[in-house]
Order: sequence, then C-alpha cells, then structure tokens
Amino acid sequence: MGENKGLLDPAYYTNRELSWLLFNKRVLSESRDKQIPLFERLKFLSISASNLDEFFMVRIGSLVDMVNAKYTKKDIAGLSPREQLEMLSGKLHDFVSLQYSTYNRMLLPQLRANGLIFVERHEDLTPEQGKYVDGYFEETVYPVLTPMAVDSSRPFPLIRNRSLNIGALLAKKGAKQEKKGKAGKEELDFATVQVPSVLPRVVRIPGSGKKEEEGVTVILLEEIIERNISRLFLNYDVLCAHPFRITRNADLAIDEDEVEDLLKEIEKQIKKRSWGQTIRLELEEGADKRLIRFLRKELGVEESDIFFAEGPLDLTFLMKVYALEGFEAHKTPRYTPQPVPELDGEGSVFDKIKKGDILLHHPYQTFEPVVDFIRQASRDPDVLAIKQTLYRVSGNSPIISALAQAADNGKQVSVLVELKARFDEENNILWAKKLEQAGCHVIYGLVGLKTHSKITLVVRREEDGIRRYVHLGTGNYNDATAKLYTDIGLMTANEAIGEDATAVFNMLSGYSEPPSWNRLSLAPLWLKDRFLSLIGREARNAREGKGGRIVAKMNSLCDQDVIAALYEASRAGVQIDLIVRGICCLKVGVPGVSETIRVRSIVGNFLEHARIFYFENNGTPEYYCSSADWMPRNLERRVEILFPVEDPRLQEKLKHILAGQLKDNMKAHVLQPDGSYEKVDRRGKEPYSAQDAFCREAAEEGSRREEIRDTRLFVPRAHVEE
Repeated sequence: MGENKGLLDPAYYTNRELSWLLFNKRVLSESRDKQIPLFERLKFLSISASNLDEFFMVRIGSLVDMVNAKYTKKDIAGLSPREQLEMLSGKLHDFVSLQYSTYNRMLLPQLRANGLIFVERHEDLTPEQGKYVDGYFEETVYPVLTPMAVDSSRPFPLIRNRSLNIGALLAKKGAKQEKKGKAGKEELDFATVQVPSVLPRVVRIPGSGKKEEEGVTVILLEEIIERNISRLFLNYDVLCAHPFRITRNADLAIDEDEVEDLLKEIEKQIKKRSWGQTIRLELEEGADKRLIRFLRKELGVEESDIFFAEGPLDLTFLMKVYALEGFEAHKTPRYTPQPVPELDGEGSVFDKIKKGDILLHHPYQTFEPVVDFIRQASRDPDVLAIKQTLYRVSGNSPIISALAQAADNGKQVSVLVELKARFDEENNILWAKKLEQAGCHVIYGLVGLKTHSKITLVVRREEDGIRRYVHLGTGNYNDATAKLYTDIGLMTANEAIGEDATAVFNMLSGYSEPPSWNRLSLAPLWLKDRFLSLIGREARNAREGKGGRIVAKMNSLCDQDVIAALYEASRAGVQIDLIVRGICCLKVGVPGVSETIRVRSIVGNFLEHARIFYFENNGTPEYYCSSADWMPRNLERRVEILFPVEDPRLQEKLKHILAGQLKDNMKAHVLQPDGSYEKVDRRGKEPYSAQDAFCREAAEEGSRREEIRDTRLFVPRAHVEE
C-alpha cells in the first residue's frame, strides 16, 4: 500500500454512517415518486423507518459506546466517534422531518382520494364512529392493558425497546391545587401504558354513512387508548397523554475469548437488549413540556436525542396498511418466481447438476431447487453426508426440516449455525437446538469471526466413486427472503470446487487448513488479497496499453484498501462501474483520483443483494460471485467465500445481469461528485427497469428473449452517458 499512501487522504472518502443515511434517503425517495403505485410508496416509507430503527440500535449505539469508552480514533473520512455523532444529529432530524412531510403532504391526501380515510385524531370521530371505537376498547383493548403508575413505591418501569407507549401526567381528583412542591410548583403523578403489540395497530371502523366518508376508515390503536385513557385512572384527572417510543442500544458486546459457552452467553446478551442505554426518544409534536422533562430525566436522554413526529410514531405500521384488502389496483402485482429450466421436470437433481453447472437467479427464479437439493439428499440412500452453513433462515424453514430428516435417515449431517447473526440470534439458537436434537453435528460459529458464507456440500456414492455436489450462494438459505432479495446461486459437481468445499468444512469444524486451494477464495484468509490482486492486474494492463475494465456489484463498499486500489486503477485508466446498493465511502469524479469511476445504486421492488464481480483480464474476462461485500468486516472478520463462474454460458448470464443494471434508467440513482445521488435523466430514452426486465425474461422460462444488445456496456470507454 506504500504507493497508494497519498490515496488514503480522508478528503477522498465519505463517512460510512453518512453514506448509509444517503442510502436510506434513496429508499425514502421511492415513497415520494409519483410514478410508483400508491401502496408501494407506503411500503418504501415503512422500510425507511425500519432501516432507521436498526441504524440507531446498531450504528448510533456503537458510536455512543465508543464515546463512552473515550475512543477517539478517526474513521477513513477523518472523523472521531464524537464528531460523527455531532454531524449525524442534525441530518437525522432532517431525515425524520422529510419522512413525516412525505407522510402528511404526499401520501395521506392520496390515500384519502383513493378511499382510505385515516382518522388522525380521536377527537375527529363522528358520534357513530366514537360509539364503535369505545365498544372496541371495552371488549378487546381494555382487558389487555396494564397501566403503570410511578410514585415512591413504584419506580419508573422498564420501557421496552421500540415498544409504543402512552405517557400521562395525572392529578388526584379534588387535590390538584393542594399538592405543591417546595418551590410552590404543582406536583404531578406520571403513569404509562404500553400499546399492546398483540392487537392490530390499524383498526378498521365503519364509516358514518356520509358521502365524503365512503370507503375504508381506519384509526390507530393508540388513538383508541388515548380517547379512553381516563378509564384506566378513575381517581385521577388526566392532564395530558402522549404516545412515546424509545430506541435502545442493541449492539451486543461479547468477549468470545472469555466465554465458556457461546450459546448461553448470547442468550444472556439478547436479554440485555431490553435495558440497553436509551439513545433515541420519539414523541408526537406538541407534547406537554412537563411530560418531556419527566421522560428526559428518567430515560437519561439529551435534548438532541428527542425526535418529534408530526404524525403517528413508528411508521413501520404502514406495512400493515399495505396489507389491507381492497386496494390491489394501487399495488404492483405480486411476482411469482419462475422455474429454473435446467432443473424443471422429473428426475434426480444430482443427474441434472452432473450435466453441467447451473446458475440460479433469485427471486426471478424460484428458490425451490435449493430446498429440493437438500430434501432429495436427505432421502437419497446413496448420499453419505450433508454439510451446510446457516446464517439466517426463515421462521418455518423447510431446509431445517430436511436436514433433521437426513440425520434421522442416518446421514452424516454437519451444520454451522451462526449464532451471532444480528437480530436473528434467538431464532438461530432455536434451530441449533432442534438440529442437535435430531442428531446433527452443530457448530456454533468460530471464535472471533462470523460465518457469513453460503455453502452446502453433499457427498454421494456413485458407480464411478464418491462425487461431491456443491451449492454456493450470495444470499442466505432463507426461503422467505429469497422471494424478496436478488441473489445468485451456483450448483456444481466440479471436482476442484468439491475439494475446496470439503476443505472449508474441515476448517470450520476443526483446525485444518489445506496447504492450497483450487477455486475458492476465503476470508479472512486471503480473499482481500485476491480482490486487491484482481484490481491491480487491471491497473497494470491499463498502464501497458491493454485497457482495463471492472464492473462490480455489491451491497456496500467501505474498505479503505480496496477503495485506494480502485483509485490507483482509475489513475491508470481502468474504466470502473460500481453498482452499490447501500454504503459507498468512495468518491467519484475527484481529479487525478477517480475520474473513470462511476457508481450507481438501484432501489426497486426487490432488495438488491447479489455480489457479482467482472474483471476484463486483457480480453479473457473473469467472473466471480461472493457472499462478501467490500467492507472490512467481510474481508477481515468473517468467513466468506468468493467463487468463480467459469462456464461460458453462465458467464453470459452474469454479463446480462450486470449490463441490465448498468442500463437501468428507472430505479438507478447515480453518485455525483458532491456526494449526492440523483436519479438517471432518461429524457429521450426508452424507460428501462432491470428488475422488471428480469421478471419478464424469467417468465419466458428463463430464456433471455429480450436481450440487451448494447455490447458497448462492456467496452472500456472514457465516458458513460447516463
């Protein structure tokens, strides 16, 4: 890295957290796009709120921990943790304001115009609606509520992370004027009640029959409780009642070297999330200042940690609104993943894989062949062993069931279940115990590393000897998210990859690392060096006049060494296109540094999750897929796999995917030299959405009948017209 020393200047890098916020702003921008169906816009606003919750719990929580620990090391953009928090504070408040502006000014009026009426304040209910709501409270809500008062004998209760609550200030009936403090100020009692998550938050109520109220009328559960809150405190006057919500630091701190039983330690740490430090307090705009002061004191939050909402707290409820029936005309028709032509029809999946490598493109193609691969292996008398890594699986996973059945059928089943998969720890603990009970050999990850690789190995006895079948993927073995995330999978019986797969599992289950590898590159061993070598080769070719071209698609890019290598390649004249969905700490258009680098981000109906890498290699292109992003955590602190795609037919498929994403002018946002993102200007151009095109093509039985014919997408060039 000596030659790149000048390229490590913080001025050449964007702060990671700021880049993430720009990504979430791209998500939010979809909810503001009038070309998108109305209910899809609700969904994107909900996703932006869910993303923001996790950002506070993990990233802001981590920065707060660093500040508390007096950690002062600067990030690649030259900012200390405290400076990052100060920079982010104002931007986060602005972002929340934009969320509620979108909700109030753009979406609510459109919902009303299309027959969905929100009763925003319970005071606005008609007498008939009020009667219905009060009856609903009496019969359904009241029995579930647990009001909690705070006084000398009842301390301030534990407020659960991300739960919705109503805080109230109370005065004893008939004693309001008598109860004074030492300074002569009125002393009030505080009480809180949690809005029960076991009940629907969006409550459908009958309209009053008036013409302007025809359609579907809904009210939020907290409004119903607030309307009837005096029923919970019969001996008090309720002076004010306001919804509030807190976000706690949920970043787990586990010293694995000091832990005897990782499973038990993670179970203990999960419970600690319930009382982690409060890092955000949300209140409705106009909340009583006395209530704000009380909550600030009890929760220990700074004024800058309070976010006021001009509308309902926790906009993730809009996903429930999206699910309401009767508004299908305002939603994108549900897409059904299509069969994989090579795996369609009767016959053994193993015979089909033996004929040649098979590339899967989810969710355009169904994930069912992956499930069927394991299911058939579990029943096949010739299968001797199944080995798999699991990072995140669905709530009712057919893969878990198949693995359990395989063990029951006498197969050797080894499963690495990553217990440290954030926010899936509890789910993974349950699955790990179930697999152990079924007789599987379960490994709980590796000390100090997360196992993020997606690999399955099936060892089968055949007439000509032992054969190994391997599935490698860019996404999780999760049949639910496979319908929502775009990912690549490779099924192969390639002998060299099979040998590497065996070595991977031997390394995970024991301590054996082979002296050499055939095709697979592993992190944290040497995957980063492999990427740097591939980028460096393109730079050398460009310097020698042979041209150079890199196209890389990933979720995030923030590894400084990789970015510096890309800068060096750009200086050499390599044409670089990066398709980065989320965080991107690289800057484009910096004179003498990144003039030949272009970055785009695609935010569409599906979450872009695949990692695909193309290196021109002086006319002999190489294609790779991986479970890893170009991030320090993936390259240095996780077990990840990079696998080559060598079959020319499959390389053409990857080329088609990358070319389609570079052609996208409907869902693509392009990074500008000032760090902002702008949607592609498509004036005078045929509208093209890569995701829509891939759906159409998959529906035509996987054949690429709508081929992207602009081969110049992969020709080195000095300028790309966006």
